Amino acid sequence: MGSTPLQGRRRFLGATLCGAFAVCGGSNSNAGESQPAPVPVPEKQINDAIGQIDKLAAELMSSTGVPGMAVAVVRNGQTVYAKGFGTRLVGSGQPVDADTVFQLASVSKSVGSSVVAHQVGIGSVAWNTPVRAHLPWFALSDPEVSQTIEIADLYSHRSGLPDHAGDRLEDMGYGKREILERLRFLPLHPFRNSYFDTNFGVTAAAVSVAAAAGIDWATLSEQVIYQPLGMSSTSSRYADFAARSNRALGHVKVNGKWVQGLGTTPDAQSPAGGVSSSVNDMAKWLAMMLGKGVFNGRRIVDEKALAAATSAQVQSVPEGDGHPASFYGYGFNVGTTAAGRPSFSHSGAFGAGAATNFLVVPSTGVAIIALTNGYPIGVPETLTAQFFDLVQFGSIQRDWAKLYANAFASLSKPEGSLVGVAPPASPLPARALSTYTGTCRNDYYGPIQVIDRGGSLVLSIGPRPMMLPLTHWDGDVFTFTLVNENASPGTISKALFLSNRVTLEYYDEDGVGTFIR
Repeated sequence: MGSTPLQGRRRFLGATLCGAFAVCGGSNSNAGESQPAPVPVPEKQINDAIGQIDKLAAELMSSTGVPGMAVAVVRNGQTVYAKGFGTRLVGSGQPVDADTVFQLASVSKSVGSSVVAHQVGIGSVAWNTPVRAHLPWFALSDPEVSQTIEIADLYSHRSGLPDHAGDRLEDMGYGKREILERLRFLPLHPFRNSYFDTNFGVTAAAVSVAAAAGIDWATLSEQVIYQPLGMSSTSSRYADFAARSNRALGHVKVNGKWVQGLGTTPDAQSPAGGVSSSVNDMAKWLAMMLGKGVFNGRRIVDEKALAAATSAQVQSVPEGDGHPASFYGYGFNVGTTAAGRPSFSHSGAFGAGAATNFLVVPSTGVAIIALTNGYPIGVPETLTAQFFDLVQFGSIQRDWAKLYANAFASLSKPEGSLVGVAPPASPLPARALSTYTGTCRNDYYGPIQVIDRGGSLVLSIGPRPMMLPLTHWDGDVFTFTLVNENASPGTISKALFLSNRVTLEYYDEDGVGTFIR
């Protein structure tokens, strides 16, 4: 994520952690260099690795308490393992099985990339097609970038958009078109010379691809990937997930206990985080990926178009602190494993209760996916890393559970400079409340209202207004709290009033959090 802090940036986790761990796709060699063909992995070693999944999963379930998990392994085009563990909802007694549908979160980016690759293969678009060719209203703050930016730039997160641009607009209740149109108010990092994970960047590219096909994204995904692969429990619409009787609901930890989370409705950024699926269905998709676009002898996606997606297109994390550099393709983490084998993978996460990961090492003929219904603490990544250690080395090489737990810890921390700070013992008094009330405008976030309700200030923000009570802190500084997909419990934001404006700390991460009366 470049220099942007992790705190508060947990939605649809993608390549965040991969700089630390070679299994995610890092490499000590230069991306794109031809490597000698790895020696074949002994058959017995793969069989033994598959035979240990039950034990590995049980240990992770026991040590973390995560309510439910499902795992599938594909080998040489066939599903050789598919099983569920735990429960779909704490206290319900409803078991997870291989057909239980989970929200995939950012794993949706990889699935969606295969949809785009299909369209590239049939000539509807190319990876280097300008987004505006089929989405003429799309614009960023730099007119030249707006004119030039390609599908490939947005799918590789090299557009220059700030990290997770647009996510907080979605939390406020804005829809897809509104969010995409507001991206033009954000400052840009260097175009094609920076890497920042942006769900709505990917979404803009996908919407452009769907527009070229003349249908909506969810229908396109069904027609070109889900139906041809027989993925009957997979959808890019939240309503379909909500209607499944066998679905896993999201969970978070409160006071050390797992409880049902608020839930996440990701339709606005469906191409980046809106897919729901089972491990039985995802195993078919992984078989197609291992088959370089072929499934059960039938060509589903063009090999060359798919190969571009799983090739290094941008450096996502630079080398440093003892870890190799990491790379990103078009919706995939790509690189080599610690054993020197090319790999591709992705993680996904919802702070409201989902964590997912898949890992493919083509030279072994093996792929694994793990889906959980708990918020991100590293469970699926630990399992897939342990499994491929067993496949490649015959033994687990590192304490993956500890490494991932530590790496994910920051994702659940509350945000704000006043978190943990004691209120001033003798604060300066506030001015008359009428000094602060009124409507303030902001191009990116839209207007807010500061209202006096019976001697207390309330902030009204968003298209479906959130009413956030303001608490006096010191002088012209007030605070408010909020909990949503990107704001962990305990998050505190300052509201600093100055003359005819107010700056909301939580919404000022990219320097656009000032609202003018």
